[in-house]
Parts: sequence; C-alpha cells; structure tokens
Amino acid sequence: MFEKMKELKKKENILLLSRAVLFALLPLVMCLVYCASKGQSIGKVYLPGCEWNDELFYYKQVESIIKFGYPQGYYGFNESHALKLSFAAWSPVLVFPWILWGLLFGWNLMSPILCNIVLLTLAFFAFFLLVKPTWKQQGILSLLVCLFYPFVRYLLSAMPEIICFSLLIVFYGIAIRYLENHSKAGLVWLFGLASLMTLMRPYLLLMLLLPAALWIGKDRKKGIIGSALVIGVTLVLYALIKHFLGAEYFAPLFFTDWVTAFFERGLFGGTKYFLYKLYVMGSEFRRYVVQSFLNGFAPGAFFSCFLCVLLLTLVQSIADFKPFCKKDKKAKLFPVEAHLAISTIGMLFALLLMYKLNEGSKHLLTFVAAGIFVVGMMPTKFFKKAVLLGACFAYLFSFRESSPMEYLVPFATRELVAQVESVQETLSEKLELVTTDVPNYDNTVIWVFSSATADQSAIVTKWQLLYEMPAGYGISCCYDTYILENFDTLQSRYLCVAAGTLVDERCTEAGYEELYRDEEFVFFARY
Repeated sequence: MFEKMKELKKKENILLLSRAVLFALLPLVMCLVYCASKGQSIGKVYLPGCEWNDELFYYKQVESIIKFGYPQGYYGFNESHALKLSFAAWSPVLVFPWILWGLLFGWNLMSPILCNIVLLTLAFFAFFLLVKPTWKQQGILSLLVCLFYPFVRYLLSAMPEIICFSLLIVFYGIAIRYLENHSKAGLVWLFGLASLMTLMRPYLLLMLLLPAALWIGKDRKKGIIGSALVIGVTLVLYALIKHFLGAEYFAPLFFTDWVTAFFERGLFGGTKYFLYKLYVMGSEFRRYVVQSFLNGFAPGAFFSCFLCVLLLTLVQSIADFKPFCKKDKKAKLFPVEAHLAISTIGMLFALLLMYKLNEGSKHLLTFVAAGIFVVGMMPTKFFKKAVLLGACFAYLFSFRESSPMEYLVPFATRELVAQVESVQETLSEKLELVTTDVPNYDNTVIWVFSSATADQSAIVTKWQLLYEMPAGYGISCCYDTYILENFDTLQSRYLCVAAGTLVDERCTEAGYEELYRDEEFVFFARY
C-alpha cells in the first residue's frame, strides 16, 4: 500500500514537472512563432534597428560595467553626470540580471534578448511550481500570456521591462503559496523581492504593502515595527542610489507641483489645484483610452489593459471580502487580489499626478503582466474575468500596425549592418580610452539628439550607430540648443550629430576632427 502511494506520488510529481516545463517554454515558443511569422529567426533580431533610444543607454552601460566595473565616461543629459561614478538617470540595480548574464556568458547584441527569454522562462517555471495550477488554469494562463503581445515585444528588446515582469510574477507566486502554508521563508522572500523591485523602480514600493499587511495580520506589533523598518531602509537605499548614482535628466522625472501647491497656495488652494490636475490628466487619459479602441494607439492600449486589470481585481476582491472574513477557502486569494487592486489604483494616481502619460504608459505593463497571473488563478467556474481580459488583449493588440514604433521588432538589414560595422571599424581604430582619473569627459561622447538644418527642419541623429562604439565610453544625450548655446564651454571630448545640420556646420567651422562621416552621421573629436 505504501509503495503504491509512493509510486503514485512520484508520477504526480513527474506530471507536475512536465506541465511546468511546458508552461515555461511559452516565452521561447512565442518568440519563435513571432519571428517565423515575419520570415525571420530570433538570431536576426538587431537592436540597432530599433527606434527605442533608451535601449542604447541600458546596453552600453551594462557593457561598461561588465568590462570595467562602471562606465569610464559620463552618462547623462546636456552633460550632466552623477555625483559618484557614471550612471544615467535610472538606477543601475534595474539591470542587475543582465550584468550577471554578461559576466557569465559575455555581452553582445543578442545577450539582453537571450537573458530576457531565460528570465521569463524561469519566472513561469517558478510560478507554476509555487501555485500548482489546474489544467484549466494552465490553459487560461497560457492563452492570456499568448494574447498579451508586449511579452514578445519586450522579450526581443534591450528594455528592462521583462526583468520587472519576471520578478513580479514570482512575487505573486510566492504570495499565493504563502496564503496556503504561511511560512516565514515566504514572508522573507516577499519582503526581499519587493525591496529589490523598489530599488529598481520606485513605484514598485507598492509591492511592500502586501508582505507588510500579511505580517501585521499575523503579529500586529512585530508586523508594524518590522514592516516600517524594512520600508524605511528600502527608501533610504533608493534615495542614496538616486542621489549619488543618478545623473540629472533633461526635466524632472517626477512632477511634484501638486505637492508644492499646498505650501504655495494653502490647504484650499492646494486641494483645488490637486483636483484640477486630476481632472485635466484624467481627461487626457480618457482620450488615450478612446483612441486605443478606435485606432490602436499604443499608450492608450496599455492604459486600457491596465484599467481592465484594475477593474477585474477590484470587483473580485470586493466580492471575496466577506467570504474571506468567514474563512471561506474559495476566497483564499483575497489578499493578493486586493493588493493588486490597491496597487493599480495607487499607480493610476501616480501616473496622473507625477508622470508624462505617453512616457509613463509602458510602466503600467508590469502591473498588467502580473495581473494576468492573478486573474488566471481566480477560482471562477467559467473564467469569465479571464475571458474578458483575453478579449481586451485580442482586440487592442490587433491594431499593431497603427503604432509601428511601439510594436515592430527590429530585424537586421544588409544596409544597416554594413553601416554599423563601418562605424565600429573606424571608431575602434581611432578611439582610445583615457584610463586615468576615470570617469571623465575624455571618455564621453555627446549624442546630439536631433539638430536643425538651415531651413529649420530637424533631423534626428542616427544614434543606433553608437551601439558599436568601443566599450567603456559614456554617452551624454544633448539638445542641439544646449550645444549651440554652450559651444565654447562644452566638456565632452567627442560629439556625434546628423550630417548637414547646423551643429555639423558649427563643428566643421571650429576645426573639429572628423573621425567618421557618411550621408547621415558624423562623429567628431573636439580635441
């Protein structure tokens, strides 16, 4: 009898493991299918073909960290730089998995893509083993994952969104498991992951609310003191990282005018301005959402998916509140549902009050990705909420052609590869790092974002060619107005700009050495 039970348990474990592996293969399969549908392979994805310029900063900083420990030139904007070392405006903690990958396997244009696929694969595998979904739940999760197109787009990119997706998926997997076994280790993992995510992106401080609430519910006094301590230490660490390692951006990363209004206008005036800003930004948010349903406007599609997750988790958590209080097992996911609902509401207010809507839209995708796994695990008979979310994805992401910059994966072309390789060959011969007193401006390249021509039209610099700049160099993204107004006091040794522009003409007149020039792109040495 005992042997039969042991054999049965072994078979169950093998089946569970097999299902987990099958589920974990989804990221790779989705990427393969997408690339095949375009007549390409994953190996043909080519980062220099993308229009997302944040990728260049992330990629080159990681490359410098792997080779030198930190960039040898300054990363910044209009020649700003961090107080210590040489990182850009975003926390270097954000890309730590890529750094580990590069140290283990080397770093090239395919490295962030391969690391992304492995990270999400591991996250799916861990979530499955933690929560052990039924066959039906596995099916609905797989369907939702496949319908959520941003998974594929960000997997095949050098943006760190997949890192955030992966950590948050594992976070909610641990939370669901904790609701069953209430283990101390689970609580520690929740606090650790939430603190790490906060150091990566500050709005993920919202994740600390869940382990704090679970601890307080278990032991009120210790929970309050311990949670306050963890949150306090995390905030201090983030503030130190931001203060010492973050370069000043073109404009403030977060708008705080709604806070200062209370000091400048008093309680009544501040409240009035607060409500006015919510109304104005809320109206703009609504316009984005409407556009997403009319023409597939990408930021609006992200907003719509986010709202769908918010409403579904809010409705389910309200429905589960009383049953949970009565210890009904059918409502066991209430803490997770309520936490995600509260977090999405908090993030919505943060977006409206503190971010630019267009740029802030991609940050909502992390909550949507996590929402897939929470909604997919809701124990409803006909999975109505999951079907609604899937329908939302299917409709909104069927308009991909209307937002090519947001949705198109970049593949290599013969012309672009030849141009990039030409720049790489030239700059590797003519650029030599200054190794003393680093970081410094001798190892810094000004990237003029765009520059006006004589007829006042603007040409965007083909910054993608900087991917093959030698490792270690810093990049300072500058406006052409900054360059022209401060031309005689610029500090960086090198400058790249679009050919045929006013900045190009000014540099030529000043006698700067041309290290590389073609019809689109010029790379100067100032001294």
